[in-house]
Amino acid sequence: MLGIHEIWLFVVSGLLLNITPGPHTAYIVGRSVQLGWRGGAAAALGIGTGCLVHVFAASIGLSALLAASSLAFTIIKWAGAAYLCFIGVTMLLSRAQAPAENVSAESGAIALRQTSLRQVFWQGALTNVLNPKVALFFLAFLPQFVATDSPHKAAAFLFLGLIFVGNGTLWCLGVAAFAAKAAGRIRQSGQIWRWINRALGGLFVYLGVRVALLQAR
Repeated sequence: MLGIHEIWLFVVSGLLLNITPGPHTAYIVGRSVQLGWRGGAAAALGIGTGCLVHVFAASIGLSALLAASSLAFTIIKWAGAAYLCFIGVTMLLSRAQAPAENVSAESGAIALRQTSLRQVFWQGALTNVLNPKVALFFLAFLPQFVATDSPHKAAAFLFLGLIFVGNGTLWCLGVAAFAAKAAGRIRQSGQIWRWINRALGGLFVYLGVRVALLQAR
Protein backbone atom coordinates (compact mmCIF):
# COMPACT_ATOMS: atom_id res chain seq x y z
CA MET A 1 0.00 0.00 0.00
CA LEU A 2 1.51 3.30 -1.17
CA GLY A 3 4.87 1.57 -1.34
CA ILE A 4 5.09 1.24 2.44
CA HIS A 5 6.97 -1.77 3.76
CA GLU A 6 7.51 -3.26 7.21
CA ILE A 7 4.79 -1.11 8.73
CA TRP A 8 4.83 -3.26 11.86
CA LEU A 9 8.46 -2.26 12.43
CA PHE A 10 7.53 1.38 11.87
CA VAL A 11 4.74 1.20 14.47
CA VAL A 12 6.97 -0.52 17.04
CA SER A 13 9.85 1.88 16.43
CA GLY A 14 7.50 4.85 16.65
CA LEU A 15 6.03 3.66 19.93
CA LEU A 16 9.48 3.18 21.43
CA LEU A 17 10.48 6.67 20.31
CA ASN A 18 7.28 8.17 21.68
CA ILE A 19 7.55 6.59 25.13
CA THR A 20 11.20 7.60 25.54
CA PRO A 21 11.29 10.42 28.13
CA GLY A 22 12.51 13.75 26.82
CA PRO A 23 11.88 17.51 26.95
CA HIS A 24 8.36 17.13 25.58
CA THR A 25 7.48 14.65 28.33
CA ALA A 26 8.88 17.04 30.93
CA TYR A 27 6.81 19.89 29.49
CA ILE A 28 3.60 17.84 29.57
CA VAL A 29 4.25 16.63 33.12
CA GLY A 30 5.04 20.15 34.28
CA ARG A 31 1.87 21.60 32.77
CA SER A 32 -0.19 18.71 34.16
CA VAL A 33 1.09 19.35 37.66
CA GLN A 34 0.65 23.09 37.25
CA LEU A 35 -2.75 23.20 35.55
CA GLY A 36 -4.22 19.73 35.91
CA TRP A 37 -5.40 17.32 33.23
CA ARG A 38 -6.57 20.06 30.87
CA GLY A 39 -3.23 21.82 31.00
CA GLY A 40 -1.35 18.60 30.26
CA ALA A 41 -3.78 17.71 27.46
CA ALA A 42 -3.35 21.17 25.92
CA ALA A 43 0.43 20.70 26.00
CA ALA A 44 0.15 17.23 24.45
CA LEU A 45 -2.19 18.41 21.69
CA GLY A 46 0.04 21.39 20.98
CA ILE A 47 3.10 19.16 20.62
CA GLY A 48 1.11 16.81 18.36
CA THR A 49 0.00 19.74 16.22
CA GLY A 50 3.58 20.89 15.83
CA CYS A 51 4.57 17.39 14.70
CA LEU A 52 1.74 17.41 12.15
CA VAL A 53 3.17 20.57 10.61
CA HIS A 54 6.48 18.77 10.08
CA VAL A 55 4.72 15.70 8.69
CA PHE A 56 2.94 17.81 6.08
CA ALA A 57 6.20 19.62 5.34
CA ALA A 58 8.01 16.31 4.83
CA SER A 59 5.26 15.03 2.54
CA ILE A 60 5.50 18.04 0.20
CA GLY A 61 9.26 18.38 0.32
CA LEU A 62 9.72 21.45 2.53
CA SER A 63 11.80 19.48 5.03
CA ALA A 64 14.13 18.44 2.22
CA LEU A 65 14.52 22.11 1.32
CA LEU A 66 15.29 22.92 4.94
CA ALA A 67 17.94 20.19 5.03
CA ALA A 68 19.49 21.34 1.76
CA SER A 69 19.50 25.10 2.41
CA SER A 70 21.86 26.28 5.12
CA LEU A 71 20.22 29.73 5.06
CA ALA A 72 16.72 28.34 5.64
CA PHE A 73 18.05 26.06 8.37
CA THR A 74 19.82 28.95 10.10
CA ILE A 75 16.77 31.24 9.96
CA ILE A 76 14.47 28.59 11.47
CA LYS A 77 17.10 27.63 14.01
CA TRP A 78 17.63 31.14 15.37
CA ALA A 79 13.92 32.00 15.27
CA GLY A 80 13.18 28.88 17.28
CA ALA A 81 16.02 29.46 19.73
CA ALA A 82 14.97 33.08 20.31
CA TYR A 83 11.33 32.09 20.87
CA LEU A 84 12.19 29.32 23.32
CA CYS A 85 14.61 31.46 25.31
CA PHE A 86 12.11 34.33 25.43
CA ILE A 87 9.39 32.05 26.83
CA GLY A 88 11.85 30.52 29.30
CA VAL A 89 13.17 33.81 30.62
CA THR A 90 9.62 35.18 30.89
CA MET A 91 8.61 32.22 33.04
CA LEU A 92 11.75 32.42 35.15
CA LEU A 93 11.10 36.10 35.91
CA SER A 94 7.37 35.74 36.49
CA ARG A 95 5.82 35.35 39.91
CA ALA A 96 3.41 32.49 39.38
CA GLN A 97 1.07 31.94 42.29
CA ALA A 98 -1.45 29.34 43.25
CA PRO A 99 -5.16 30.31 43.40
CA ALA A 100 -5.87 32.87 46.12
CA GLU A 101 -6.96 31.52 49.49
CA ASN A 102 -10.18 33.53 49.49
CA VAL A 103 -11.28 31.88 46.27
CA SER A 104 -12.39 28.26 46.11
CA ALA A 105 -9.77 25.89 44.69
CA GLU A 106 -12.15 24.78 41.95
CA SER A 107 -13.09 28.28 40.77
CA GLY A 108 -9.49 29.45 40.97
CA ALA A 109 -8.27 26.52 38.92
CA ILE A 110 -11.01 27.03 36.32
CA ALA A 111 -10.15 30.70 35.93
CA LEU A 112 -6.45 29.93 35.59
CA ARG A 113 -7.04 27.23 32.99
CA GLN A 114 -9.36 29.42 30.94
CA THR A 115 -6.65 32.05 30.61
CA SER A 116 -3.75 29.66 30.15
CA LEU A 117 -4.78 26.66 28.03
CA ARG A 118 -4.50 28.45 24.69
CA GLN A 119 -1.06 29.73 25.64
CA VAL A 120 0.04 26.27 26.75
CA PHE A 121 -1.19 24.76 23.47
CA TRP A 122 0.61 27.27 21.26
CA GLN A 123 3.80 27.05 23.29
CA GLY A 124 3.85 23.29 22.74
CA ALA A 125 3.06 23.65 19.03
CA LEU A 126 5.58 26.40 18.31
CA THR A 127 8.28 24.60 20.28
CA ASN A 128 8.02 21.84 17.68
CA VAL A 129 7.35 23.94 14.59
CA LEU A 130 10.39 26.17 15.18
CA ASN A 131 12.72 23.26 15.93
CA PRO A 132 14.54 22.21 12.73
CA LYS A 133 15.71 19.06 14.48
CA VAL A 134 12.14 17.72 14.42
CA ALA A 135 11.90 18.41 10.68
CA LEU A 136 15.16 16.57 10.03
CA PHE A 137 13.98 13.65 12.18
CA PHE A 138 10.89 13.07 10.06
CA LEU A 139 12.92 13.53 6.89
CA ALA A 140 15.35 10.82 8.04
CA PHE A 141 12.88 8.44 9.71
CA LEU A 142 9.90 8.21 7.34
CA PRO A 143 11.73 7.37 4.07
CA GLN A 144 13.18 4.21 5.65
CA PHE A 145 9.74 2.60 5.37
CA VAL A 146 8.79 3.75 1.86
CA ALA A 147 10.00 2.04 -1.31
CA THR A 148 12.31 4.21 -3.40
CA ASP A 149 10.25 3.49 -6.53
CA SER A 150 6.90 4.26 -4.92
CA PRO A 151 4.81 6.60 -7.10
CA HIS A 152 2.99 7.90 -4.03
CA LYS A 153 5.82 8.97 -1.73
CA ALA A 154 4.02 12.10 -0.47
CA ALA A 155 0.91 10.12 0.47
CA ALA A 156 3.08 7.43 2.10
CA PHE A 157 4.96 10.01 4.19
CA LEU A 158 1.67 11.58 5.24
CA PHE A 159 0.12 8.23 6.18
CA LEU A 160 3.12 7.13 8.25
CA GLY A 161 3.40 10.54 9.87
CA LEU A 162 -0.23 10.50 10.93
CA ILE A 163 0.27 7.07 12.52
CA PHE A 164 3.36 8.30 14.37
CA VAL A 165 1.73 11.50 15.60
CA GLY A 166 -1.52 9.74 16.52
CA ASN A 167 0.24 7.13 18.65
CA GLY A 168 2.47 9.76 20.21
CA THR A 169 -0.46 12.02 21.09
CA LEU A 170 -2.35 9.15 22.74
CA TRP A 171 0.72 8.34 24.81
CA CYS A 172 1.21 11.99 25.78
CA LEU A 173 -2.44 12.30 26.83
CA GLY A 174 -1.95 9.26 29.05
CA VAL A 175 1.14 10.86 30.57
CA ALA A 176 -0.86 14.05 31.19
CA ALA A 177 -3.66 12.14 32.91
CA PHE A 178 -1.26 10.19 35.11
CA ALA A 179 0.78 13.27 36.06
CA ALA A 180 -2.33 15.32 36.85
CA LYS A 181 -3.71 12.57 39.08
CA ALA A 182 -0.39 11.98 40.81
CA ALA A 183 0.07 15.70 41.44
CA GLY A 184 -2.69 15.65 44.04
CA ARG A 185 -2.77 18.73 46.18
CA ILE A 186 0.67 20.14 45.50
CA ARG A 187 -0.92 22.71 43.19
CA GLN A 188 -2.34 24.35 46.32
CA SER A 189 1.16 25.27 47.47
CA GLY A 190 2.32 28.66 46.25
CA GLN A 191 6.00 27.76 46.78
CA ILE A 192 5.78 24.53 44.77
CA TRP A 193 3.77 26.42 42.14
CA ARG A 194 6.61 28.91 41.71
CA TRP A 195 9.26 26.17 41.49
CA ILE A 196 7.25 24.35 38.81
CA ASN A 197 7.09 27.58 36.84
CA ARG A 198 10.84 28.06 37.20
CA ALA A 199 11.52 24.47 36.16
CA LEU A 200 9.44 24.95 33.00
CA GLY A 201 11.22 28.24 32.31
CA GLY A 202 14.57 26.52 32.66
CA LEU A 203 13.39 23.77 30.32
CA PHE A 204 12.50 26.30 27.63
CA VAL A 205 15.86 28.05 27.97
CA TYR A 206 17.64 24.68 27.73
CA LEU A 207 15.69 23.80 24.58
CA GLY A 208 16.48 27.21 23.10
CA VAL A 209 20.21 26.79 23.71
CA ARG A 210 20.12 23.27 22.28
CA VAL A 211 18.35 24.47 19.15
CA ALA A 212 20.86 27.31 18.77
CA LEU A 213 23.71 24.79 18.83
CA LEU A 214 22.22 22.62 16.09
CA GLN A 215 24.31 22.27 12.97
CA ALA A 216 22.89 21.62 9.51
CA ARG A 217 23.98 18.26 8.12
